[in-house]
Amino acid sequence: MKVLVATEKPFAKVAVDGIRQEIEAAGYELALLEKYTEKAQLLDAVKDVDALIIRSDIIDNEVLDAAKQLKIVVRAGVGYDNVDLAASTAHKVVVMNTPGQNSNAVAELVFGLLVFAVRNFYNGKAGTELKGKKLGILAFGNVGRNVARIAAGFGMEIYAYDAFCPKEAIEAAGVHAVDSTEDLFDACDIVSLHIPATPETKNYINYDLVNRLPKGGVLINTARKEVIDEAGLMKLMEERDDLKYVSDIAPASAEDFAAKFPGRYFATPKKMGAQTAEANINAGIAAAKQIVGFLRDGITKFQVNK
Repeated sequence: MKVLVATEKPFAKVAVDGIRQEIEAAGYELALLEKYTEKAQLLDAVKDVDALIIRSDIIDNEVLDAAKQLKIVVRAGVGYDNVDLAASTAHKVVVMNTPGQNSNAVAELVFGLLVFAVRNFYNGKAGTELKGKKLGILAFGNVGRNVARIAAGFGMEIYAYDAFCPKEAIEAAGVHAVDSTEDLFDACDIVSLHIPATPETKNYINYDLVNRLPKGGVLINTARKEVIDEAGLMKLMEERDDLKYVSDIAPASAEDFAAKFPGRYFATPKKMGAQTAEANINAGIAAAKQIVGFLRDGITKFQVNK
């Protein structure tokens, strides 16, 4: 069996070493395709592989057609919108992600961005503190739970809404559970987004929803760009000069946001949530372990396509 790590943006060497150890200990061959610059390189590399580990690399129908022996793709990370799930299913290829491995890294970034925002991007003017503020967490999965844990250390009042997580589970974590997304925005000074990009969530965070934030509200997005209705958010921020938007995913209209809202908007140059040495290692090794579990024992615990 041959396992390919195909990463346009490579793992750290220590992560690759860990992946190699897991794969070769199981008796499989490991191949690397790092820093590739053309899709043709990927199409050639997948021709004889049984398993594939990727990061943000695009796996579409063309790649799947080229990978005649492919049985499994594991996305080292939580989001998997870079993989065509329907095409994967049609090709009888299992797709998995590695939930939880990047969660603390993303949660810590939330607070790095948040302190930066409430202190007016360190412009020398007086800002506000997080202690006593009401934080809303939209989606209470692995990242959301870590955000709640850190927020408690700041002395924040924590609220959450998740359509797929029972209110009892949220309350058990010491967090106030609300009944809807609208209630979350109504109740909180700050809302942190942790919802996936799906057809249902595309443009979900819109003008009317964000307008429910109180004066001085902050919207923070370390989820996906697609969940934001950019036109609606821009219109609202033009009308309300008290709102701030911070993100680790630059909007499609990033230049317009930056020009129109200096001191109220910030986005990192690239997606930074999982960009820590620890998360890089954790996600890569988890992906390798899942591939071994699938190829050897048929384990499909983290499968995201059907």
